[in-house]
Amino acid sequence: MKRIFLIVLDSVGIGAMEDAAEFGDAGCNTLRSASLSSCFQMPNMAQMGLFNIDGIDWKEGVAAPTAAYGRMKEASKGKDTTIGHWEIAGIISENPLPVYPDGFPEEILKPFCEMTGRGILCNAPYSGTEVIKDYGDEHVKTGKLIVYTSADSVFQIAAHEDVVPVETLYRYCEMARKLLTGKHSVGRVIARPFTGSSGNYTRTPRRHDYSLLPPAPTMLDAICAAGKEVIGVGKIKDIFAGQGITSYVYTKGNREGIQRTLQYMEQDFEGLCFVNLVDYDMLYGHRNDIEGYGRALTEFDEALPEIISRLRKDDVLMITADHGCDPGYTASTDHSREYTPFIMYGHGIKPVNLGTRETFADIGATVLKYLDVPGNIAGMPV
Repeated sequence: MKRIFLIVLDSVGIGAMEDAAEFGDAGCNTLRSASLSSCFQMPNMAQMGLFNIDGIDWKEGVAAPTAAYGRMKEASKGKDTTIGHWEIAGIISENPLPVYPDGFPEEILKPFCEMTGRGILCNAPYSGTEVIKDYGDEHVKTGKLIVYTSADSVFQIAAHEDVVPVETLYRYCEMARKLLTGKHSVGRVIARPFTGSSGNYTRTPRRHDYSLLPPAPTMLDAICAAGKEVIGVGKIKDIFAGQGITSYVYTKGNREGIQRTLQYMEQDFEGLCFVNLVDYDMLYGHRNDIEGYGRALTEFDEALPEIISRLRKDDVLMITADHGCDPGYTASTDHSREYTPFIMYGHGIKPVNLGTRETFADIGATVLKYLDVPGNIAGMPV
């Protein structure tokens, strides 16, 4: 019974790609910045080969890594969660998803306001923490929705849970998702609930993403078609709009994501357990919080021995990322165009340097090969 546990450390990039300057990300290196934290310790990932990966020249690798390790290049034209995960699953996006540096047009906002019965505030690229600080009071007073975007292809709606109940906010996001089609097909509509009082507003863990349906079959669809399971942990179900998922669980953060993964490791199934640990991105990268980012990576590393101890003979553990979000890059709080790490560990996996792979899709191709599942996706197995 073959099982793969594929863990995405959301936004843990390992250095700017050659074209990073075109995305405004020259010099970004998420992992290097996080390593400046006084809390940063990753001895277990180091032993697997993390710091032996091509391009990591700021920290010494180990003499004898225990896992296969490599550097992944993003072939798609983007640097966000949706495109990154789609590519991991075998879809290369040749055209970027639409972005809105000047805010959303009236052709979108007018019908949205009519559908919700509420006005809007902001309508501009904004930091998620700053937008509730700057517009939270007016939102609470008027009930208008805080609509904002970023450098990524996102339509985000922030609302105080006491003003707009979370289930109502989710319904508004579903309305927006139906509106945002054709040339306005943004990658994600995101619910951003928050709580607190004036001067002390904070986002809650009840964020919810509404993604586009993948434009082509993914490794998830192939695994399901073969009669095997695809278990989503964290926001995986949302990223793939539920397509190719046989079961799922949402999580409120990394710790719960790790605990849920450990629980699934005790269950009998054949197929893929696909995990997203989002705190690196959501709580630390977008807030330029080096200390928090380093601490969160240390906590994952501390959990690795238990994860490894629960692997069965035919299990494979894969660890990667979907883009960067450099907490030390003070010119921006947005995602960054970076290489990502790839670690593959299990019984019979030869600990070799996989070099620099041309696409994240090599991960999906490797998953299908190991599970003996046919599938017409991009990528070459390692």
